[in-house]
Parts: sequence; structure tokens; C-alpha cells
Amino acid sequence: MNYDAIFKSAIDRLHDEGRYRVFIDILRTKGAYPNAHCFHGHNGPKPITVWCSNDYLGMGQHPAVIEAMETALHEVGAGSGGTRNIGGNTHFHVRLEAELADLHGKEAALLFTSGYVSNEATLSTLGKLLPGCVIFSDELNHASMIAGIRNSGCEKRVFNHNDLEHLEQLLMEEAPGTPKLIAFESVYSMDGDVAPIHALCDLADKYGALTYLDEVHAVGMYGARGGGISERDDAASRVTIIEGTLGKAFGVMGGYIAADRNIVDCIRSYAPGFIFTTSLSPVLAAGALAAVRHLKASSEEREGQQAGAAMLKAKLRDAGLPVMDSVTHIVPLLVGCPVKAKRISDILLAEYGLYVQPINFPTVPRGTERLRFTPGPVHSEAMMDELVGALVEIWGRLEMERVEAA
Repeated sequence: MNYDAIFKSAIDRLHDEGRYRVFIDILRTKGAYPNAHCFHGHNGPKPITVWCSNDYLGMGQHPAVIEAMETALHEVGAGSGGTRNIGGNTHFHVRLEAELADLHGKEAALLFTSGYVSNEATLSTLGKLLPGCVIFSDELNHASMIAGIRNSGCEKRVFNHNDLEHLEQLLMEEAPGTPKLIAFESVYSMDGDVAPIHALCDLADKYGALTYLDEVHAVGMYGARGGGISERDDAASRVTIIEGTLGKAFGVMGGYIAADRNIVDCIRSYAPGFIFTTSLSPVLAAGALAAVRHLKASSEEREGQQAGAAMLKAKLRDAGLPVMDSVTHIVPLLVGCPVKAKRISDILLAEYGLYVQPINFPTVPRGTERLRFTPGPVHSEAMMDELVGALVEIWGRLEMERVEAA
């Protein structure tokens, strides 16, 4: 067996399809985000502007977050000491879980090392705890949700994206006594659209289903206190389990769920992805705690981010660039070809010092490859003009079609 040939062939396929992913070597500049330095392909660091970070509000650079992490590091050290079963609950974990439960109006919360782990561990465990459960999953759900559903061993029904009629049809086909769980997201991060949470909960009530809501691209971003779309739409109390991340708008690292006390205790007690994983460093927990508390009290960052997203969308449309419809902070620019998406990204970085990653299959369907911009409250209008001007020049250079300006 020629193992090397198998591995080489697998990588060659990605190159041939234009889907090979390159991770650039980058250092963000503390206190000057979105400015950073890129070490990729250069003799020494090159100044760049970051346009695709999920640190949507720049909280990873916020003085309160930095100070909280520095204080925790000097007070308690770097690591947590192992799993929480062995190392115990660092007090920062306890305080952060209480803060997250309060954020979503739930009885309890549980921390994980990432949003991926929280989805996979929770969904797989729920399926095992509910004999004969059928899980209804939106077709655009995160890969981590799909993995959790697969690992649950449950029957799965995939409904068309945000299609209530299709979901109800699938629910009607199951016996009334069958345990059911509807899994969906609030903000779908590649298209920037939003789930009809109340309508989904109406169907759950009608057919006796639990609901599982992934809010990772919405927590910190929406609602009066940053509780996400479910807070903004006054729907959090109707959702059984809310899952979120600490690594995007909150600017640090980690994932969590919030639900009633019994459900959280079941996941804590049965989920291998929680039980057997070293817990978050207390330094990270302290930083996340500071970020959550700040965004509960401050709407300035959210308002600035929404204004920035609206401005960039308008500038792209006015320039005749094919910005996709989005009702959220996500600004996707359609390219439609993986090779061209990568080429545009490379030119932006090498010639203009503007960093945005191409989004290709399997993250999005083939033929819908795109550049995904996430302007934040610290991206200035001058930065946006520079970006749009660069894109117009590259579009012309590559002889790509533009759309009629709005």
C-alpha cells in the first residue's frame, strides 16, 4: 500500500479544484485593530488591514478584556489543571457560567473549549439521552451541529433552509409520541440571513419538539444586552437550549450552552466532549467574563458594527460589485469560482495589504464561492473606500462582470 501516494492525491485534488486552503502567518497589533502584520511570503512583517475576522466588535483588543486576562494570569497562573472533574471548577468558570445563564435568561450554563465542541458534545449527548429521538436540522447548519447529530445515532431529517412548510411536513410524518428536536441557527454566517425563531418555536410547541438554537454569530451582536437574535426578538424563553461562542463577538475563546438546570446537568454528566477535555484556562474565562459584562452594558460597539456593515454594503453596491443580500453584519461578495476567489484574495493581500479569506466548497455550495467581509466598529470609511477601490481595479483586471450600480 502506497500511503504517501494516497495522501498526496488527496491534497492534489484540492489544488486542482482551487480549494486548497492557505493559512496566512499574521500578528494582530494590540490596540490598533484591524491593523495587523503579515509574515506570509515576505521578508519580514508587512502591515495589513484585516477584513474577515470573527472578532466582530474588536473585543479581543478591548482594554477591559486585556486587563482582566493579565490580572488572572498573575493571580492564578496559566492553565486550569485539567478537566473540571479532576482539576475542579476554577472560580472564573463558575462566575462566567452564571453570567451567561443570566445573559440568556436561563437557569444554568455550561462552558466548553470551543463552539464546535459545545455543538458536537451537546447534540450527540441529547440524542443518546432521548431514545428514538428524531432530529430536524436546517440544511445550512454548522458542520459542528451536523457532526453532533451524526454522532448521536439518531434519525435525522434535513429541512430546506428556513422553510417552515417543509419542516412541518417532516414533523407531521413522525408519530406524536416520538421525541423530537429542531436544530437551527439564528444568523447564518455565510449568507447573513436570520431564522424565524418564533415560527420555529410555534412548530415545536405544536408537535412536541425541543429546540436547539446556535447563536454563535449573534451573541454579543444583537439584543439590548448582546443575548443574540433570540433576545432581540424576545424569543429566548421559548428556546430549550441556546448555544453560543466566546470566540467571535466576545473576542476570546470557548463555547457554551444555556438551558434549564436539569438539561445542563445532564450534558455536564454525560457528554464525553465535556467530561474528558481540559477545561478553559482561567485566563481565557476571565477575559470572556469581562467581555460579556461589558457588552451587556454597552451598545456602542454593536451600533458601530451595524453602521459599518451598512456603509460597506452601500459602497459595494454603488461600485457595481455583486454584494449578496444580507440583513445582518455579514457582507458577502459573490465570486462564483473558487480559483478566482483565491486569486482576488491573493491580489488584495500581496498588492494592497488587505486581508480577506476566500470562502469555497464545502463551506458554501459550489458556484457560490465568495469573499466574506466583516466590517467592525473600528473600520473607518477611508478603509472601506480603499477596499472598494481595490476590488473595482481587480474586477476589471480579471475581466469579471459587474452589476448595475444602485
